[in-house]
Amino acid sequence: MISPRHLSVLFLAAGLSSACSTLDAINPFSSSAPKMAPLPVLTANADLGTAWTADAGKSGDYVFVPAVVGESTYVAGAKGKLARYEGGKLVWQIDAGQPLSAGVGADARRVVVGTPKGDVLAFSVDEGRLLWTAKVSSEVLAAPAVGNEGVVVRSGDNQIFFLDAVDGTRKWVYQRATPALSVRASGAPILADRFVFSGFPGGKLLALSVQNGAPVWEGVVALPKGATELDRVADVVAAPAIDGSQICAVAYQGRVVCFDMAQGGALMWSRDISSAAGLALDHRYVFVSDDRGTVYALDRQTGSSLWKQDKLKGRQLSAPAVRQGRVAVADREGYVHFLSREDGQFVARGKTDGSPVRAPITLSGTRFVVQSTGGRVAAFEAQ
Repeated sequence: MISPRHLSVLFLAAGLSSACSTLDAINPFSSSAPKMAPLPVLTANADLGTAWTADAGKSGDYVFVPAVVGESTYVAGAKGKLARYEGGKLVWQIDAGQPLSAGVGADARRVVVGTPKGDVLAFSVDEGRLLWTAKVSSEVLAAPAVGNEGVVVRSGDNQIFFLDAVDGTRKWVYQRATPALSVRASGAPILADRFVFSGFPGGKLLALSVQNGAPVWEGVVALPKGATELDRVADVVAAPAIDGSQICAVAYQGRVVCFDMAQGGALMWSRDISSAAGLALDHRYVFVSDDRGTVYALDRQTGSSLWKQDKLKGRQLSAPAVRQGRVAVADREGYVHFLSREDGQFVARGKTDGSPVRAPITLSGTRFVVQSTGGRVAAFEAQ
């Protein structure tokens, strides 16, 4: 998601204060932002439980996403707190020694976070011992992607760094020209198969070779259009979603697009929906939260609309998550809304601490793990 601080920096850097209304839809502090819809009445009641809760520390102006590996969940906060939970029970907790701006990325051996100064810190999963540090070109806004092949870090200036997983040595860096004005993105890169996938300003989705960082294919998610620089902002802000050979992405002031990776990134379909939050896939649907607070379910093969839920307008929704017939989205008041996968009707509602939820919802088995900006982490289970 996009924080108010990031929006103000974006506006000031461009010197376009008179045109700021273009992005008001994603700025909850704007006087002209859409009025927040009242909480919808629940007509059905699914069995909703809270399996466990924890305190990760406040996020400040940044977005922190819990990382789930097996039974372990790793969480972090802006003041440097980093912790591992096993089934909701604290295993260890450390102070990273400096403020953090992004996380968490993890695999079975290491957990990785980033800082406002461009430091990348890797710790052991066993006890939280510092393994190595590395440096990238600017602040880290997105959770690193961690795998056996290496650690992928996206810096705030939209460069992609590939670091050795063992010692943090830089293997390669990918850099491309970006528009004069762009949204500062917190969407994490994805490490899958032999590729690194990441969205970029200007509406592009790239597949980079893990081996050397060379572009393998490039997909157009959105084409910038309009008379002003703000009108022409069409950035892939959120992380793409992958299932099998299909990868889908969405752009702010752009489209939802799905590509066939087995066909070299060939376009499958596109729909005109703008989102800075993100999307999710299951075996049949693509779910997306748009910038106005509407949740869409689209057919994975054709992009045709199956249903939409528009009773959450103005609530600044998170990216959706889907599991066991439930679609979950969180909002700016800390509510987590559970919708029926089949028709989009509300079936349950939970709440964190009342602060906004900007981070994507993470799945842990049958549970939905939600982290608020206030630092509350809650694992919900909806039957």
